[in-house]
Amino acid sequence: MLITFAVAGYRSLRDLVIPLGRLTLVTGENGSGKSSLYRSIRLLADVALGRVIPALAREGGLQSTLWAGPEQISRRMVRGDVPVQGARREGPIALKLGFADQDYGYAIDLGLPIPDSRSAFGRDPMIKCEAVWMGEMLKRSNVLAQRAGAGVSVMTKGGTRKTVISDLASFDSMMTHAADPEHMLELLVLREKMKSWRFYDHFRTDADAPARKPQIGTRTPVLAADGHDLPSAIQTILEIGNGAELEASVDDAFPGSGLIVSEVDGLFELSMQQRGLLRPLRTSELSDGTLRYLLLVAALLSPRPSPLLVLNEPETSLHPDLLPALGRLIAAASKRSQVIVVSHAPTLVDELSKVQGCSILKLHKVLGETKIDDMTPPGWAWPQR
Repeated sequence: MLITFAVAGYRSLRDLVIPLGRLTLVTGENGSGKSSLYRSIRLLADVALGRVIPALAREGGLQSTLWAGPEQISRRMVRGDVPVQGARREGPIALKLGFADQDYGYAIDLGLPIPDSRSAFGRDPMIKCEAVWMGEMLKRSNVLAQRAGAGVSVMTKGGTRKTVISDLASFDSMMTHAADPEHMLELLVLREKMKSWRFYDHFRTDADAPARKPQIGTRTPVLAADGHDLPSAIQTILEIGNGAELEASVDDAFPGSGLIVSEVDGLFELSMQQRGLLRPLRTSELSDGTLRYLLLVAALLSPRPSPLLVLNEPETSLHPDLLPALGRLIAAASKRSQVIVVSHAPTLVDELSKVQGCSILKLHKVLGETKIDDMTPPGWAWPQR
């Protein structure tokens, strides 16, 4: 289970280190930085998939995502005694991401590229340094693997450091290019764990949404991020997952209702039988909120639970009456997976707040910087370039 997440230099997240629980609720007013926090966790997962730089490019490039305020914000600036203004920088311009669980920690530092007139990829950020360490906090004595520039060194079984790569490209992470059973088994284990994190963000429910159309069906223990394989995912839960919990979750939100999965020539289609109707409704006939709730049910009741599940504003398009049922569904899922929920829906926030052990992070902004109320940040140290 992740116990710490750290981010620096990303949008309104100038320097944030947060504790994570089995169930963590991130809330706050519009514009407080909730979406930025969600995207920063997703960016960290992109490192393990080898796509952090393309992900940043889709956001407009590193320059567009960097913290836009001064390097340091003084108390006098906060009080309004002096204007907000920059000063001579003491550190390099960087976007940093990292996390720690009970066993290992990882951090990456991305910086501005060196100007090169010979390349058309002058906007791509450079990976300046990375580190993997044992335990919750980086120290000189517990570093297992470290990347500085183009070189990667690892700790050998004999306790000495050995360079295993000396020419790693600035756009390649050691997470994808130095993880192997011989030199760095821990890095390989960590990478596979990060690759299994799941993110669900604003399922499509419009008339042309993939979830509204029949789809080729195969066993689907994990719902796709766009929800196109909803019928297969539901049928998989019924066959090899907790079908009783699935039926109870649907009945909790829509009393007397049930789901039917039909198959014709390999195409699977989901329909919903509702109390009082003479025929079941196809997904093309369901309301946006009903379809979105069913997508969340399929995601949260996966027969193959993820070590980390992150939901961004799952209440979108749901009627307030459905939010208590959604809260109970999320609470049950947190017994199988670590769950982070980003939400500003009062009803859902209230429901999740009742869950024993739920960690609540309430975000607000001070001079454009995201802060968290009543939080003592965990210990954290970034690797040095």
